[in-house]
Amino acid sequence: MSASAHNHLRLGVNIDHVATIRNARGGDHPDPVKAAMAAQAAGADGITAHLREDRRHIRDDDITRLMDRLNVPLNLEMAATEEMVEIALRHRPHAACIVPERRAERTTEGGLDAAGQFDALQPIVARLSDAGIRVSLFIAPEPAQIDAAIRLGAPVVELHTGRYAELSGAERGAELGLLAEMAALAARNGIEPHAGHGLTYDNVTAIAAIPQLCELNIGHFLIGEAVFDGLADAIARMRGMMDVAR
Repeated sequence: MSASAHNHLRLGVNIDHVATIRNARGGDHPDPVKAAMAAQAAGADGITAHLREDRRHIRDDDITRLMDRLNVPLNLEMAATEEMVEIALRHRPHAACIVPERRAERTTEGGLDAAGQFDALQPIVARLSDAGIRVSLFIAPEPAQIDAAIRLGAPVVELHTGRYAELSGAERGAELGLLAEMAALAARNGIEPHAGHGLTYDNVTAIAAIPQLCELNIGHFLIGEAVFDGLADAIARMRGMMDVAR
């Protein structure tokens, strides 16, 4: 792998909230698959979609259509439930990111407790991996969670940047240091570190500069900015900021 290929920080675009807008009115508009195709054309390296238990945004048909039409990898975010495992095994997306899910939350509020749920996660990670699906665990930047990911044999972790995004000043600096430390710890143990949640133009640069990170997943902010500037421009601006940070 060349140095330039190694330094390329991938951008995964989460299209969930195009589906949120569609579902607020009912019907088929705006179509999250159309948004995914536009994101792909604008330079997204992958598309992320979270099929929730209550189908509040992405629907089963969206996953079918995404798998049929995308040329870039699909990262299916999913809860660790039998229903979601069966859906993932049926569609065989490139990656499955296991996230915690609580019905009352508006968005994924915290990291997966991979350490506390180790026994329940072990067979799920094994089944997905055996099917050729790249398993990712969406975890808080904590040594115990990285250790659990190592023991589970997960090839990827996505570090939750929500706390970093909410903090400011010295507290944000401390959280950034922790994220960098955990990305390095994952990489040293053969796990590919990704990051995401709450990333914006204002806070992405320091995260993108963490050398071990291979991918950032950004959704809500880009879809929100697309209202004002269009999706292609929002992605191009974010992509540019990530490249400069490298």
